[in-house]
Amino acid sequence: MNLLKLSWKNLAHKPLNTFLSLLLFGLGVGLVIFLFLLQTQLQEKFDKNLAGIDLVIGAKGSPLQLILCSMYHVDSPTGNISLEEAGPFMRPGHPLIERAIPLSLGDNYKGYRVVGTTHAFVDLYQAAIGMGRLWEAPMEVTLGSNIATELGLKVGDSFQSAHGLVNDETLEHSGSDAFHVVGILKPSGSVVDQLVLTPVESIWEVHEGHHKEDAHEEDVAEPKREITSLLVQFKARNYQTLNLAREINKNTNLQAASPAIELNRVYNRLGVGMDALQALAYVIVGVSALSIFISLFSSLRERRYELALMRVMGASQLKLFSLIVLEGILLASLGFLLGFVFSHGSMHLLAGFMQESYQYRFTGFNLLPMEGYVLLGALLTGFAAALLPAIQASRTDISRTLATS
Repeated sequence: MNLLKLSWKNLAHKPLNTFLSLLLFGLGVGLVIFLFLLQTQLQEKFDKNLAGIDLVIGAKGSPLQLILCSMYHVDSPTGNISLEEAGPFMRPGHPLIERAIPLSLGDNYKGYRVVGTTHAFVDLYQAAIGMGRLWEAPMEVTLGSNIATELGLKVGDSFQSAHGLVNDETLEHSGSDAFHVVGILKPSGSVVDQLVLTPVESIWEVHEGHHKEDAHEEDVAEPKREITSLLVQFKARNYQTLNLAREINKNTNLQAASPAIELNRVYNRLGVGMDALQALAYVIVGVSALSIFISLFSSLRERRYELALMRVMGASQLKLFSLIVLEGILLASLGFLLGFVFSHGSMHLLAGFMQESYQYRFTGFNLLPMEGYVLLGALLTGFAAALLPAIQASRTDISRTLATS
C-alpha cells in the first residue's frame, strides 16, 4: 500500500479545499521568506556602505538626507558648502580627523550619479581597478562595474553628463567638454559599483561651462568653489570626537551627521514595519494550519467506511495514523513550495524596481539558511494540524463503522 500516493489522491478528491489551504499556507510562508530576503539584503547594503565613516559634514538640513545622499546616493543633497568652510576639516595634521574625503554631486549619466572626489574614496570602499586606471586629470572618469555592464561602456569611450540626479536628456550639458572613460573598477558589492568617479575639478568645469552658455565669458565672475559634503574618519574615538558633531552643528553654518545614529533610526523605523508584517505572516500561517486541521478532521466523517475497510484489509492503526499525518505534511510541503516561489519571485520583481529607481542591485535568487528553518517549521505545522485527525483515524471502530454504513 503506497501511503504517499493514497494521501495525494485523498487531497486531490477535494481540490477546492486543498487549493484554499495551500494558498493560505503558501501566502504566510512566502511572506515570512520574503521579509527575510528583504531584510538580509537591506542590512548587507547598509553595512557594506558604512565603510568606517564616522561623520558626514554638509549643508544644513535633514541629517538623514545628508547620510542617504552622501553615503548611499539615494537622496538629494541638502545643498553645497564652500571650500573655505570645509577647508579646516581637510587640512593635514588635524588633531581629530584621519581623513576627510570631499564629494561633489549634482550630475548624472543615464541615471547613474557623477561624483567628484579623490582616490581616497576608492580606498575607503576597498575597490580595485579591473581595467584601465584611476582618473588623474579633470574630465577623466573611472566607472563602477555596474555602469560598465549595464550601459556597455568601455575604456576610451566618451559621454556628456546631464544636470541633476535623475535621467533627463533635456538637461544634458551639451556645451561642456565630454567625460573620457579611463578605467573600470572591479565589482565590490558597495555603492562604488554604481557611480561615475571623477576629480572634483571636473564638476566645477562642467558647471562653469553650463553657466557660460547664457552669458559672455568675460561677464562671468570666477565661481565660488563648492562641494557637497565630506566623509570623515576619526583618528580615534574619544570624548572630543563624540562632541565634534555637536560643536559643528552649534557653532558653524555646516551640518554634521553621524551615520551610526541616523541608520539606527532607519532600522527602528523599518523594524516596526517588518515586525508588523512578520506578525501578519505568522497569523496567516496559523490560520492556514487551522484550515488544514478543519479540512482533515471534516473529511474523516466521509472516509470512516474507507478507513474501516483498510483495517479489515490488514492496515494497522499506525498506518492509518501515518496516512493522515502524511496528508498534513504533504499539504505543508506543497504550501512551502508555493510560498518559496512566491517570495523569491516577488523579490526578483522588487529587485528590478530597485535597480531602475536607485541603481542598487538586489536579487531573488539568494538562498538563506533561515529558509531551512522555515521549511522545518512548515513541516511541524503540517504535522501538528494533522495530529488530532490522525489519532481519530487510528481509533476507527471497525465493527460499528461497517454496521452503520
